[in-house]
Amino acid sequence: MTILDDLRWRGLLADCTDIDALASRIAQGPITLYCGFDPTADSLHVGNLVPLLALRRFQLSGHRPIALAGGATGMVGDPSGKSAERNLQSPEQVAHNIAAIQQQLTRFLDFETATNPARLVNNHDWTSSVTLLEFLREIGKHITVNLMIAKDSVRSRMEDRESGLSFTEFTYMLLQGFDFCHLRRTLDCELQIGATDQWGNITVGTELTRKKLGQTVWGLVFPLLTKADGSKYGKTATGTVWLDPKKTSPYRFYQFFVNSDDADVVNLLKTLTFLPAEEIAALAQEVQTNPGARQAQKTLAREMTKLVHGESRLAGAIKASEVLFGGAIEGLSAGDFEDVVAEAPVKQVQKSVLEGTGAPLVELLVQSGLAPSKGQARKDIEGGGAYLNNVRVGDIQRTATVADLLFGRYLLLRRGKRNYAVLDAGR
Repeated sequence: MTILDDLRWRGLLADCTDIDALASRIAQGPITLYCGFDPTADSLHVGNLVPLLALRRFQLSGHRPIALAGGATGMVGDPSGKSAERNLQSPEQVAHNIAAIQQQLTRFLDFETATNPARLVNNHDWTSSVTLLEFLREIGKHITVNLMIAKDSVRSRMEDRESGLSFTEFTYMLLQGFDFCHLRRTLDCELQIGATDQWGNITVGTELTRKKLGQTVWGLVFPLLTKADGSKYGKTATGTVWLDPKKTSPYRFYQFFVNSDDADVVNLLKTLTFLPAEEIAALAQEVQTNPGARQAQKTLAREMTKLVHGESRLAGAIKASEVLFGGAIEGLSAGDFEDVVAEAPVKQVQKSVLEGTGAPLVELLVQSGLAPSKGQARKDIEGGGAYLNNVRVGDIQRTATVADLLFGRYLLLRRGKRNYAVLDAGR
């Protein structure tokens, strides 16, 4: 199976400027390709994974990937798929975001292999020194306005009389086209990849390279990552799912994929993992025959968390998930327990009341909100339905002391199977 066959099977081949010609070129030997990532934030997100992992798929097939950080294009803002103009970022903010994104890009590609090492470039390096007159004469004269306004990303905004399209955004596709032409000339790059919303920008680059250099290059785009109902994938009720563990913890990242719908999970396994067809087919069968086990979702969550955050963070995320299902707390790190705390109601408790003989668990169950009264708390304990730090408590005289504090700070209380609360005694 060629790389194009694999992309097609995974549902990742939405369009190509000339698929037959590209297939013939790839059959001749390794090709250099690139994908751009603009620094709209200081982290990439789940939506960026499809093109980023596609670069990795090409590299694993022997091709030469280039990851482009948009230090120049990020100063302008891509209008593609946007109903209103982005707020322009300061040069300092763009530089900060670039540094963070570049660090993330290096985790997905192999820059050390001797055969086909990946490259990391910043389009600010070749754009910042070009004057406006040079850009207009050397780039602008090769692309007609007729071609530019025919692009969906431009036409849809021009038809909106309220927001419109600024000249700044209108020129974005010229900047991206300039990138492709420059990379073809300097690094022999023949292919640009991206999501379908980049089609207009990519084809400007293929046209510019043909006219300015007299050379053929190709564009290939993937479908946007969406759910079965057509809505955008990578968002939750609390916002975007980021790749930066400081913005989206490994536990929340893991839970995001564990909670994937049955209607979406097989497609996600195809588009986001490197699992072989046979394994994905077996998991697809599991979705049909034993959906309650959620084996496909668990596999997806493991694969993605390991890929983005590494083995140790994956282990912590799984351990934290098990704690909320009654698992033992031993072996859980303080950082991973913080993720557990974020999933449960938290009430404050004075550490002083836990000193000495401690505070009665009956009172703490009421204070935490798990029991409406001391009488109910006693019944819960006597009935075997009350837990302290995931250990069942059967003695209504049981107290909680400073020695019970997890990481010197927390008490994890549970009533029944899934009703949790955390008491925080502070640092």
